[in-house]
Amino acid sequence: MEDNSALAREIGMLVFDQYGTVVDMQKGLTEIATPFLKEKGWDGEAHRFVTWWRRTHFENSMIDALCDRGHTPYRQIGHRAVSFVMDRCGIEYTQDEVRWLVGEIENLKPFPDVLDALAKLRKAGYKLAILSNGDRDMLEAAKPHIGFEMDYTISVQESGYFKPAWQTYASVEDITGEERSSCLFVANHAFDCIGAKAFGMRTAFIDRRKRPFGETPHQPDMIVEDFKSLAAALTNG
Repeated sequence: MEDNSALAREIGMLVFDQYGTVVDMQKGLTEIATPFLKEKGWDGEAHRFVTWWRRTHFENSMIDALCDRGHTPYRQIGHRAVSFVMDRCGIEYTQDEVRWLVGEIENLKPFPDVLDALAKLRKAGYKLAILSNGDRDMLEAAKPHIGFEMDYTISVQESGYFKPAWQTYASVEDITGEERSSCLFVANHAFDCIGAKAFGMRTAFIDRRKRPFGETPHQPDMIVEDFKSLAAALTNG
């Protein structure tokens, strides 16, 4: 294992993406969508439906941030994304069904290794925070389903931009008082690590999917396979 002792000494807080990093979004939403799509008579694969949903949501949130005409809530973008994918699939639906599907994001469970790792990191003295594209009320509703109380839970609503806009990472400094260079931002998404690193945070890429990070000047300080490996690297095992 790579020696991360210097990094471990220099950081005081870990900041986690929530959707796809702390909670298993792909698996959880696929399990929810499978019986719904079957009932609708759609014969495609549920995991592909969820992938299209997530990609459409991501694209629309990036457009929202780049247009810079005021922040659109995550939930509203989610409704648009699900409606678009249902239209693409030729599925008849109601807006109540769209709202239900998006609302299920609040009930997602963490990856199996997350809770033990968070407890270990807290015991080692690190402050722990969430920085998520989710709306404030969505993140609040998710807390009982995650089962771990962070020191801070921060929505991008505070900054008015979706990640990876620099303003979102700046809100962590503003709210927590922690210097950016002493924050380790942790995400399963390269774009999120790139945004945090460009702002001046340290970053850890959780490579659960075994994918290359890609060519960028904003390389992560750590690449680990899961939360267990992250905690081990920062707490000497």
